[in-house]
Amino acid sequence: MSVDVEDWFQVQAYAGTIRREDWEGLDRRVEANTDRILGLFERAGVTATFFTLGWVAERHPALIRRIVAAGHELASHGHGHELVREIGAARFRADIRRAKAVLEDAGGVPVRGYRAPTFSIGPRITPWAHAVLAEEGHDYSSSLFPVRHDLYGDEAAPRGPHRPDPSGVTELPMTTLRLGGRNLPCAGGGWFRLTPYAAFRTALRRVNQAERTPGIFYFHPWEIDPDQPEVPAARPLARFRHRVGLRRMEHRLERLLRDFRWDRMDRVFPDAIAGAATQLAAPQPAAA
Repeated sequence: MSVDVEDWFQVQAYAGTIRREDWEGLDRRVEANTDRILGLFERAGVTATFFTLGWVAERHPALIRRIVAAGHELASHGHGHELVREIGAARFRADIRRAKAVLEDAGGVPVRGYRAPTFSIGPRITPWAHAVLAEEGHDYSSSLFPVRHDLYGDEAAPRGPHRPDPSGVTELPMTTLRLGGRNLPCAGGGWFRLTPYAAFRTALRRVNQAERTPGIFYFHPWEIDPDQPEVPAARPLARFRHRVGLRRMEHRLERLLRDFRWDRMDRVFPDAIAGAATQLAAPQPAAA
């Protein structure tokens, strides 16, 4: 189970509408929404990995301490939610170095994991990224989505844990179901809000049982916040992607937390992170 901790105005869907220089003056809702998620997890007895923006940690250090105190894994989502494929190796290094330092200072724990904003790294578009992550002290990335999508994804990428670069970190890709010669998304976010719950649950169980592998689920704090501000200037498709299913998301999450066993990324994939295996099998159906 994983949470990408960013605020509603930082999403890629609004990148062409909300200017980065205006972020500071917008209504910050990430702390309250993340606290609601912490409550959901506590009631369900679930621990998770929180891939958190350094930008958020700088402004809400007490939230970072609450995440750690509740037993969750603190990981990095980079600092400023910039697409890795657009900023290049030098700025990427500076971004993850700054985020790691801010997160570790606020949380008082090592930050081992990283997830790229909008899954914007991959062997073909950023062949240097996994090595840079290793050089900056990370142990794993969860940044590849092996699907076909207009904003991200690489359907040719491996579906299981692997090392894209022998000198780099382990990659733990988003979960997909192989069906009809295609990879179907089975990981969370907008896909989870769009798909009928029974269909999503069946797909994830098939991954667990037929392939004997854990799944990785992700979502964002803003996805349980249907009352967040509207952005009428955004493109219709962007507004739809961002807002579809928000009112039923929290209830769906409660069902998902009951229907599967969940834990932190570092506990579900310890051998893969250590590089001991290129494909991890689960002894029982499980999800992360």
